[in-house]
Amino acid sequence: MTDLSLYRNIGIFAHVDAGKTTSTERILKLTGKIHKTGEVHDGAATTDFMEQEQERGITIQSAATTCFWKDHRLNIIDTPGHVDFTVEVYRSLKVLDGGIGVFCGSGGVEPQSETNWRYANESEVARVIFVNKLDRMGADFYRVVKQVKKVLGANPLVMTLPIGIEDDFKGVVDILSQKAYIWDDSGLPENYEVTDIPGDMVEKVAEYREQLIETAVEQDDDLMVAYMEGEEPSIDDIKRCIRKGTIALDFFPTYCGSAFKNKGIQLVLDAVIDYLPNPTEVDPQPLTDEEGNETNEVATVSVDEPLRALAFKIMDDRFGALTFIRIYSGKLEKGMTILNSYTGKTERIGRMVEMHADDRNELNSAQAGDIIAVVGMKNVQTGHTLCDPNNPCTLEPMIFPEPVISIAVAPKDKGGVEKMGIAIGKMVAEDPSFRVETDEDSGETILKGMGELHLDIKVDILKRTYGVDLDVGKPQVAYRESITQTIEDSYTHKKQSGGAGQFGKIDYRIRPNEPGVGFTFRSTVVGGNVPKEFFPAIEKGFKTMMEEGPLASFPMVDVDIELYDGAYHAVDSSAVAFEIAAKSAFRQSMPKAGPQLLEPIMHVDVFTPDDHVGDVIGDLNRRRGMIKDQEPGTTGVRIKADVPLSEMFGYIGHLRTITSGRGQFSMEFSHYLPCPAQVAEDVIAAEKEKKANK
Repeated sequence: MTDLSLYRNIGIFAHVDAGKTTSTERILKLTGKIHKTGEVHDGAATTDFMEQEQERGITIQSAATTCFWKDHRLNIIDTPGHVDFTVEVYRSLKVLDGGIGVFCGSGGVEPQSETNWRYANESEVARVIFVNKLDRMGADFYRVVKQVKKVLGANPLVMTLPIGIEDDFKGVVDILSQKAYIWDDSGLPENYEVTDIPGDMVEKVAEYREQLIETAVEQDDDLMVAYMEGEEPSIDDIKRCIRKGTIALDFFPTYCGSAFKNKGIQLVLDAVIDYLPNPTEVDPQPLTDEEGNETNEVATVSVDEPLRALAFKIMDDRFGALTFIRIYSGKLEKGMTILNSYTGKTERIGRMVEMHADDRNELNSAQAGDIIAVVGMKNVQTGHTLCDPNNPCTLEPMIFPEPVISIAVAPKDKGGVEKMGIAIGKMVAEDPSFRVETDEDSGETILKGMGELHLDIKVDILKRTYGVDLDVGKPQVAYRESITQTIEDSYTHKKQSGGAGQFGKIDYRIRPNEPGVGFTFRSTVVGGNVPKEFFPAIEKGFKTMMEEGPLASFPMVDVDIELYDGAYHAVDSSAVAFEIAAKSAFRQSMPKAGPQLLEPIMHVDVFTPDDHVGDVIGDLNRRRGMIKDQEPGTTGVRIKADVPLSEMFGYIGHLRTITSGRGQFSMEFSHYLPCPAQVAEDVIAAEKEKKANK
């Protein structure tokens, strides 16, 4: 039986282009998992195995791999940095115990770093920080440390300092051991020597060492008292305190180096083992009931407990469907029968494999703490709990963001329809933030996603991986509708046609809800004028109608309905009669409640060189943007703004034009806001015209 204290389940996450995948490659090389390092810019990185990843030099899917360092087993997940694929980061963090946050030495804390850091905080994942690319122009380790404090509100505990910077970056000083690690110019990670601290850094190292020890001993009262009295704790005691504080998220050990030049990675690997938690040191996953409410029970990480595992990713490859599973407790063996608590069905475990990007090693058994993949599971989706049939349970489920953009697609030839249907079915199972619908009026297939790049890559995968050529329509914005006024109304549904009839009368109030609350229904009926058993039917009637608003048939949000009175008939009233009454009441009352159109507002983060700031801000203002913040950096300015999604299509091309190709941006959904009257009129008119043409 494997010792769980020797396990580390970690993820590597950061902003796009900060060097996550390159760092993963160096870790795999150092741990002997691969013998030739592949480069992202050559399209040869181990964990970037999709064609689209190799061409664009970005990570799209999270990839899992296992390696060993100093007798410890590291299960590593390399996650994407691009904002359109944050769902991959979110679901990876859900099953990890620790992480390495990689920041670019010159770019610093970039937009996606913030999003990923926020996700990691929500998932309470302990992290070490690696400030990468210190050999780059404009790199500044100390500036990045300040940004981590200011922008992320985190407490970085500096463990190493750089020797030299940019072209002169030679190595790092380990503050704790007070030794310098200096690499030669061969570019080989093992070619380094451990020497004394360079003379010009002695004072700085002493200053940072004092800060380090002061922060660490706060975790142990006895050590703190001894330290105040002038007794320096041993290195083992300091490490024990750092480990305790890291797991408690009080601070984040911070390292520096250059992954590309193979400098500084060993110390980060040591930190993973020394300071990040093993599976038993993390708060156990809470268990929930079927409605998703916590039951106050937890999935204790232990081999002796009943089996509890979470399916966190589905991937389709040349060998069939792979279901990635994190086992929280118990053991999983080949041939075992397990229960999917979401579907209530059992499945037999056929082949189990340990993944190394897209290669695999066959396994006969796995245990608590392992991250593995099972081949050929039928009805399992992301977020489903797999457990022992005799001990059913549900792990806390995953919640995924709603898509904000859609495109209509159609196969170029008739034979592609069935092929497209099968392919899209597989892709939806793999990516919970990717949705598909069929427009009932036109029969068009609508793909929905998190951004233009997200959908662009889905269309590319359909074409190359599945051989389906598509005609693609213009991107559409996911508008919503809501109301602005409170109204009181009444509706009676009566139908008589020989024998039993239908009767249901409801008196109700419709109010606007707070933004983001969604649909709520309550009853304040007294005296039994409407019997309780009909309440669910009335709620269902109203809720069903929320899918199409009165203005342009967009889904409605943020509406509160209160049923305060009504009447029923002892013979003619039924659940169906009251459901019909609610649907008709919705149609009758919503147009009177001041309906309005809402549009998705995106949080946009633009980087521009200093000499183009005025042009970029002017352009964002023309796009109805609200400028929130400007942050000067060494190589340019970051501008944060809230901009309606409808104004952002094709923005990257325009930004490159006005910044001579040097501007970059990222955006993610922020919230919904009412459309200006003119915009709303145009959207409603366009929707009506579309319906008339169908």
